[in-house]
Amino acid sequence: MSCCEPRIADRPASAAGDPVHVAIVGSGSGAFAAAIEAAARGARVTLIEASDVIGGTCVNVGCVPSKILIRGAQIAWQQQHHNFEGVARHAAAIDRRTMVRQQQELVERLRVSKYLEVLKSTPGLSLMKGRAHFADRSTLVVRDSEGHEQRVHADRILLAVGARPAIPAIEGLTDTPYWTSTEALVAEELPRHLVVLGGSVVALELAQAFLHLGSKVTLLARSTLLSREDADIGAALKTILEAEGMEIRLHTVPERVTHDGEHFHVHTGSGDLLCDRLLVATGRRSNGDRLKLENAGIAATPEGDILVDDHMRTSAEQVYAAGDCTNQPQYVYVAAAAGTRAARTMLGEETALDLSAMSAVVFTDPQVATVGLSEKQARDQGMDCESRTLALEYVPRAIANMDTRGFIKLVADRNDGRLLGCQAVAHEAGELIQTAALAIHEEMNVDELAAQLFPYLTMVEGLKLCAQTFRKDVSQLSCCAG
Repeated sequence: MSCCEPRIADRPASAAGDPVHVAIVGSGSGAFAAAIEAAARGARVTLIEASDVIGGTCVNVGCVPSKILIRGAQIAWQQQHHNFEGVARHAAAIDRRTMVRQQQELVERLRVSKYLEVLKSTPGLSLMKGRAHFADRSTLVVRDSEGHEQRVHADRILLAVGARPAIPAIEGLTDTPYWTSTEALVAEELPRHLVVLGGSVVALELAQAFLHLGSKVTLLARSTLLSREDADIGAALKTILEAEGMEIRLHTVPERVTHDGEHFHVHTGSGDLLCDRLLVATGRRSNGDRLKLENAGIAATPEGDILVDDHMRTSAEQVYAAGDCTNQPQYVYVAAAAGTRAARTMLGEETALDLSAMSAVVFTDPQVATVGLSEKQARDQGMDCESRTLALEYVPRAIANMDTRGFIKLVADRNDGRLLGCQAVAHEAGELIQTAALAIHEEMNVDELAAQLFPYLTMVEGLKLCAQTFRKDVSQLSCCAG
């Protein structure tokens, strides 16, 4: 028996003495994490999935296919736009259909190995197909594809139904063949001119990917780029993307959209646009509104997000929720962590989810990575803070890469130097941000971070150099000064 397996005597039982029955609505990362944990603790688990495939957003239409697309597009772009002399530059030959085939083959393999095979090999875990909604707090009605209904009674219920693209109320839009990210990821032909609506993560990642593959791209953002982040991030990204050839119009929302059978006509106050493809990437909304939450007395935000506390408990007793359908941050690793902790809590072990040092990555090139508080967020919370920003021209790895676009910024408490946050725009910024997350979690101050040994000619060394700028002028240091 491993250290993580519950002893038979510890296995939870219902009032009737049978194993606790846990019903989980959804089959994505949060759902599966909860199912595996609950089954390991002796519960009988029923997964309820409405769609034809299991695995949720990440593996099917989100993280996995998008990162494959983005990486392929980066390679294509670098063939013609790198900065190394003596290495011939040339335009990449793009076979989009073959790219999609390889991408979807990998998606299928991961769906089988990480979901279907796990489902088959986990004792006490079963799958029911159908769309669920609440009859009451402990009863779900599940309707299958043929319209047959079945009632499922459970001792505990977890809602992990994810989210879907949010479509803005723009005149004429719903009458056109617009793309969401789902259609864009499997499109086998490259647009000649792609217009993207949105200024956040999905919009930026896919807009740059199609630009890198050779499409003309125009991006329309309601406000600024990544408007919830430190303002320096959006400003830096705008400069970088425009230098690559993207047209970006900030504070622009179409007034009307029409389609003539071949082209989209996007009408804006700053002029009309004609394009052959339109990608709507203006955020996502919870699928919780499909569950008849009112029948169970479950509270949600005005936007439809299911409200949960840090133990993933909803306002209804013995009903929990995790992932993108809740008011938690919409990241797959948050959903998985929330699912695991929800299972532990519902089976007797009170386990909270601490998001105070949660790192996040936007997979543009260069990447955007953040953790903790921005300077504005810290000040809005009444903290006396200070920050330092290190341009990448002072990071040896960036110099050697011949790519010094971006910066690293650290936010610290002015009184004791405790690290409060980190924001980075850099090549592979996602690979350095977790070091900052650990430093924040361990309540390190900038002097302690600056005193750490970092391997030379790595991007993560930029954290050390940025920490040193609180006390020194790094431009006056040698390349590997301790």
